[in-house]
Amino acid sequence: MNKIKRRLRYSYTAAFAGFIFGFDTIVISGVDQKLQNLWHSTDLFHGLVVVGMALWGTVIGAIFGGLPTNYFGRKKTLLWIGYLYSISAIGSSISTDPITFAFFRFIGGVGIGISTIAAPAYISEISAPNERGNLVGYYQLNIVVGILFAFVSNFFLKEFGESSWRIMVGIEAIPAILYTVMIMYISQSPRWIYLNGNISKSKHIYEKLFSSSEKEIFLNEISETKNEFQKDDSIFKIKYRFILYLAFMIAFFNQFSGINAFLYYSPRIFQEGGLGENSAFLSSIGIGVINLIFTIIGISLIDKIGRKVLMIIGSIGYIISLTFIFLSFLLSWKGIILPLALFLFIAAHAVGQGSVIWVYISEIFPNHIRSSGQSFGTSTHWLLAALIPSMIPFLFSNIGASYVFLIFLLMMIFQLIFVVFSMPETKGKSLETLSNELLK
Repeated sequence: MNKIKRRLRYSYTAAFAGFIFGFDTIVISGVDQKLQNLWHSTDLFHGLVVVGMALWGTVIGAIFGGLPTNYFGRKKTLLWIGYLYSISAIGSSISTDPITFAFFRFIGGVGIGISTIAAPAYISEISAPNERGNLVGYYQLNIVVGILFAFVSNFFLKEFGESSWRIMVGIEAIPAILYTVMIMYISQSPRWIYLNGNISKSKHIYEKLFSSSEKEIFLNEISETKNEFQKDDSIFKIKYRFILYLAFMIAFFNQFSGINAFLYYSPRIFQEGGLGENSAFLSSIGIGVINLIFTIIGISLIDKIGRKVLMIIGSIGYIISLTFIFLSFLLSWKGIILPLALFLFIAAHAVGQGSVIWVYISEIFPNHIRSSGQSFGTSTHWLLAALIPSMIPFLFSNIGASYVFLIFLLMMIFQLIFVVFSMPETKGKSLETLSNELLK
């Protein structure tokens, strides 16, 4: 098999974890109000437990996901993620009460949290510098394809009677099982193998993925950086504080854009803005389509114009769209303004944060602490992803949607300032070169 095609196949396979991530994350938006009505949950209980428990699972997965990713390796960790996804989908579909449902959703959330560490780490470690952004970006592309499939699936399955929610959440088992089988046929990460002492096996994997000259360059760079760092190094040492700052800020702003609030509650938000149920579900499908189109655009540009430029474009789009969303709710504007503003918001996210976050966090840390560093960045992301959407029903009821979106708007102004003045560009550089540059 052609070496480039093999890298692509391995990358696409690992990235498919993102499809189930996207599907699992968004399928709840279609059953959100059905389950609240079925179990007569209060807004706070529904947000924190029924909807939010999966998000708390992602927090646990993100906090501790670096451990199996480091100890067992990227491939074995990706395989266990498939098991978690499958158990979660089947268990959620047969649940008979909110606690059992939340438990199985929690398991799926753990898989999602770990996947945001293991999949980007694996892909970044088998990629060439000039293709890394594009290939890691396929993880995000799979997320948005999964999101779109969930929106479409929800739309067509919502009419299957009172128990339609069981089909809506259970159908996820099909791609979860397929993904688990596919992962069995990829190689280990050659960088992880090398750093764990099996140099001959690492060389063999590199020979399958790269030309002889490329293999020697990579092996020499890994050997040099391996000697510079201690195996038991901590990400919280002073020398890593700038990298930690970058990972924290990009994850922090990702969630304070309000993206998960939009995705989890899009039908509810559209109905709050005056649309009927069918129109709200169709508009949610529109969000999925826009997300997919602009993610493809972002991924196609990330290795050409760079991460920083995409983040600037995305930040400006956020600010414009959130201004109109805020005013729509504040002034009770009806009609097409709210859907258009939401579509612009999704486009801005897809081109900027959506295309950049997993790439950036996977490439800024040195090899020996990559999974630990990613765990820090993704934990920040998922802690906020759990807190913010979980509070949306409560906040909408108590302070109003307009002021919630005003907070998101102000945060995106601060993001633009961060990107312009603090965020270094990383495109086109090897992982080892980036390590040396960012630690100076």
